[in-house]
Amino acid sequence: MHLSLSPRRIGAAALVAAAGFGAAAWGISSRSGTAQSQYLAADHVVLKNARNVDVRNQTAVLPIHKGSFNGKTVWYILTDASDFGIARDLDVHYAPKLANLPIGCPECVQQVTLGKPSGKFNNDAVVNFAGIPDFAPTRIFTPGPGGFPPSKAQPGAVGDAKYSPYIRIAGSPVIYNAPIIAVGDGPFDVVHHTNTAERVLAIDTKLDDDGPEATLLLARGFDSGQPILYLSTEASDPGAAAVERATYVPLLGHAAFANGDDNLGSARERIFVFLNGQTGKDNPEAQGLQYVAKDGNLDRDATLENSATLATSLNVQGDFPSLDDPRHANAYSPLWDVQLGEWTKAAIAEHKNVRQTDENEILNLVGRNALTGPGGAAYGSVFVVNCPPVAFINERPTKDKADNVFNR
Repeated sequence: MHLSLSPRRIGAAALVAAAGFGAAAWGISSRSGTAQSQYLAADHVVLKNARNVDVRNQTAVLPIHKGSFNGKTVWYILTDASDFGIARDLDVHYAPKLANLPIGCPECVQQVTLGKPSGKFNNDAVVNFAGIPDFAPTRIFTPGPGGFPPSKAQPGAVGDAKYSPYIRIAGSPVIYNAPIIAVGDGPFDVVHHTNTAERVLAIDTKLDDDGPEATLLLARGFDSGQPILYLSTEASDPGAAAVERATYVPLLGHAAFANGDDNLGSARERIFVFLNGQTGKDNPEAQGLQYVAKDGNLDRDATLENSATLATSLNVQGDFPSLDDPRHANAYSPLWDVQLGEWTKAAIAEHKNVRQTDENEILNLVGRNALTGPGGAAYGSVFVVNCPPVAFINERPTKDKADNVFNR
């Protein structure tokens, strides 16, 4: 389905009010430019190689790593690994489901080789990629008369036939999530993103004490009733890539497997997106594609100066790395199986179309026929996105708010 139809740290509890999660409660101005930074404490950051996670400006700093493609320099981030020990060594998420990615789709995992280390301050060996994104296209999002669907949506980056963010080094069984976020040796265009990913707001390739690093725009969402921040780097649908400011990688749509979730052989975990939720910049019940198309400034390129004003559709992730139950924490995958829901006319008339924050509560609404797929279709998978979580804002997501009474 195409959607185109140094700084001071403060406590997280001071950032988000207990009731409601509107723009003001998130500490984000919906009308101004750069806001005063508000950094999360380290114990709220679940992606351990991230730092300076700024809840107000929706940014984080991640280390970047040098790669090569046909003699050209590329820069990538690391967020996940399919091996527990290696994930801990690299300060990334343990995501065992990634081991299932090649099932039925060998090309969903890019085979790479290692070259020589890139410098005395950096022990990384250079990764030689077989495919890369093209960041030259201009991202376009023009809202439609009612916001969504848009009049025009075009991704600003497109992977070539061999590009996947998921890589496996020749001779190793481990699969890594390693999205490429920039190409070349600079200068880097972090305003219109002609040689960087759409969410790259600053990049420093110097080999110093901090190492090469990039400042990235984060997305806001929820898990188990708690507000979270996550990265959004790739999508298998072009319209979704435009909305998510992500790289369009169609082959990821073949990854094992649609509606797989926690079943045998699945590489995916569910994420919940709403088509026709409430709108309004400061409405505490606003959520979904209609909301972000009308009120999210999707027509603007992301920059350091405007990052605080860029809304997201406030999607709800399923299993999260911080959950108490290892069965669910280890069921996490950065490859999210998008479940696109449309509120029924009856649900809207009964004022049930309020902001959702928990997987099981959403599935129970589906079971009660308050939510369907688009146009009344069956509820379920429509495409995938690569969205590793970075941090939680208030309380650690520990368990679902409700039981899944319909066992969906």
